[in-house]
Amino acid sequence: MKNKLFIAMAVGSLLVSSCAKEKQLLVNNPTNLDRNDEVLVLDRQEIELSFPSAKEGMLPVLLHGSDTLASQFDDLDGDGSWDEMAFLINLKANEQAALRVKYIPESAFPEFEKRTNLRLGINQGDHTYKEVDYYMAPPANEPFKIIAQGESVSWENDKIAFRNYFDCRNVKDLFGKLQPGLIIDKIHTAEIENYHKLSDWGMDVLHCGNSLGAGGLAILENDSLYRLGSTETYEYQKIIEGPVRSVFDLKYGGWNVADQNLSATERVSIYPGKYWFQSDVTVSGFEGEKQLVTGIVTSYLTTEPVHFEADAEYEAIATLDKQSENKDELGMAIMLKSDEVTKVARATDVNYFDQHPTVPEKRFSNVISETYYVAQKIMNDKPARHYFSAVWGLENPKWKDMEEFKAYLSVEAYKMSNPIVFTIQ
Repeated sequence: MKNKLFIAMAVGSLLVSSCAKEKQLLVNNPTNLDRNDEVLVLDRQEIELSFPSAKEGMLPVLLHGSDTLASQFDDLDGDGSWDEMAFLINLKANEQAALRVKYIPESAFPEFEKRTNLRLGINQGDHTYKEVDYYMAPPANEPFKIIAQGESVSWENDKIAFRNYFDCRNVKDLFGKLQPGLIIDKIHTAEIENYHKLSDWGMDVLHCGNSLGAGGLAILENDSLYRLGSTETYEYQKIIEGPVRSVFDLKYGGWNVADQNLSATERVSIYPGKYWFQSDVTVSGFEGEKQLVTGIVTSYLTTEPVHFEADAEYEAIATLDKQSENKDELGMAIMLKSDEVTKVARATDVNYFDQHPTVPEKRFSNVISETYYVAQKIMNDKPARHYFSAVWGLENPKWKDMEEFKAYLSVEAYKMSNPIVFTIQ
């Protein structure tokens, strides 16, 4: 019996078999594309039903020939016991890989290269930052204060890094990388004190201003944009962090939208080898349908942004121009399901800071400007998904070309539309 396993997004379903012989997990790439750094997720209960262990204290590893696949065990509900096994696999075009499951003592589990990372460091008052798994930001109605390392919650893979200001601004920003590696633990420390200056690792490449930056969020209501910021409460919660994937939640309470009191949770997931992160946003407190907005800053944009079909199921909006803080090419894009798109537009280029200042220290206003955005239909308490992608021409010359960027997005969309298939034998 065959089951579809959605890459980096869905939980696989393994079937119990009465066969006496040793079972295999057959993983099939149904496309004519090579699929590198694909993340697959298996449910613990179904793993143990199909591949039972004879002893307590043992963990499964997946073997592809003589190679042990990088994997991690994730406790999603915080009860101290793992719920899912996530693993990385490379597949050639149309390849079917036979994987064996072997149990080893937990103490002997391999240490795999870490290729994703999360960080919220809280200022300790002595120019050091303590990493935390949970924290509530200062109330937005109190005097503005920077408490976080790099001012932000940060996340990264080996390709690119992002951050979200951990204060009432709540704008997403990004770091470009010139070489593979993880850097956010060093940001705003003696190792990387000035991250706005080009260094051998890269730099903070984006000017955000009063825009939505690199995928900030808002609600479109009666032709007005209401930024997800200055909420009554704003919390960070790490869910999982590891070599194969990292996931965290940003939780908001008391979001005032046209005199409505809403709440929201954004779950961000990042995987190795990708120039994007995944965002699942759940908004609560309303009836019927609303429009969630995700946007891209246009402050330095001199060319026209594009809106195109990435594949049969996905649409994308994208910009590419000499718009980085280093005055070189930077491309950004948002991709989501076509049947969820309600509007694509640009916000005003007028800077309303003087009339509506929110953070004078940062010349920031909650009134959104200089933003190219896409609106997505959402329902109460139902997660809505989009992907935010960014590429830097200094990292790879091909990212200086919009057609190359669009081609990359189309390939990623095609992979998402054609998930890996597996069988148990």
